[in-house]
This record gives sequence, structure tokens and C-alpha cells, in this order.
Amino acid sequence: MPRRDAKSRGFMTFPLYVFDAYGTLFDVHSAVARHGGLVGPQAVRLSELWRTKQLEYTWTRSLMGAYRDFDALTEEALDFAAARCGGISAQARAALLEAYETLDAFPDAAPALLTLRDRGAKTVILSNGTPRALTRAIASAGLQDLLDESLSADFLGRFKTAPEIYRLVGARYGVAPEQVSFQSSNRWDIAGAGKFGFRTIWVNRAGAPDEYRDLPPERVIATLSEL
Repeated sequence: MPRRDAKSRGFMTFPLYVFDAYGTLFDVHSAVARHGGLVGPQAVRLSELWRTKQLEYTWTRSLMGAYRDFDALTEEALDFAAARCGGISAQARAALLEAYETLDAFPDAAPALLTLRDRGAKTVILSNGTPRALTRAIASAGLQDLLDESLSADFLGRFKTAPEIYRLVGARYGVAPEQVSFQSSNRWDIAGAGKFGFRTIWVNRAGAPDEYRDLPPERVIATLSEL
């Protein structure tokens, strides 16, 4: 059960802190930011479209039972976004896909993970990403010593917000949903995790308006440092 820890200055400490990866620990727009010169004046629009279509493809393919892994959908989403923005060169496409596998971690990620581990908590990723992609992203960001494990939706051939994806955590660690603190920057992910029974923390870095109001987060924070 959650406990109050003197080292955490009165904050509630949970035995297990589970993090979404893309958008929460890793900046999904850092790939285009690195190679904006190859993309051109529509770089920001392309990055937003890429992310939007990537997520859309996970939801539609889960619903219709036509699974393709997250790496494949990331490529398809980039191709759609590029076409909507007038096209990109083969060089730019290759550079962007390579950069997506080595995304920048947000500056608050490592310090927050270190603090939680100092409190005695386990820190775990639960992501739509493939195991291979997650391993590479974690290593390139230097977070491998700050995470106990990463659990992938790829194990089940579906994507969040399917309840069975969140169920992976309890099956692996033998904890009840209410013993898990789940952190995500994606409001839809917070809704799904909250419906499943996790204690949910919405990392609202962008100051986005709320949605899914019947499935509210327990807390809203602007940075992971507030954990």
C-alpha cells in the first residue's frame, strides 16, 4: 500500500511507479527538431501530424483487430505526414526514423526517476513501443540504470487503452491496481489507466485543456519534478 516516507518530505510513496514512454519520458517532437533543416518550413506541422496519425493508427488497428507493431505504424504515420506537408527526401525520412529511436528524454525525467528510486520505489515503463525500440531509446537517453523494466503492448498484440495492457503490470509484479502510480502526458492514457484502477498522474506540460472528465486524474502536474 502507499506510505508516507520521511525522505520524500511527506509525499505519498507507492511501491511501483509506472510511466508511459513516448511524450512522458521521451520528447516525441525532438526527432523533427534535430532535423528541421532537412524537413523545411513545415517541420512543426509535420511533427504534429506524425504524432497524431501514429496514435490514430494504434487505436483503429486495435479496434479492428489488425495489429501492426508500433515501429511499423510510426513509419506509416511519418509517410502520411510527409505527404500532407509536400513530401520529404529519402535522406530526411531515414534521418527522422533513426532519430525517433533515439529521442531526447525530457530534462525532468532522470532526476524524477532517481528521486523515486531513492525512496525505495520501483520504476517501470508501460508503452505501446516495441521492446527493441524501448531498449534503444532508454539506452540512448541514459535512463537504463533508473528503470527496473519496460513492459510493451507488443507482448499482447494490442495497444493502450485496452485494459489488458494495463493488466500486464499486475501480472508481472503481483500488485493491485491501487498500488500503482501511473504517469502519462497523454490524457487518453490517463483515462484508460484510471478506468482500470491505477492511481493516475497527468503530466500536463503543455497546459492542455481537460477532457474525458468522467475519468479524471488523481493529480495534474506540469513536470515530473512534482512527483
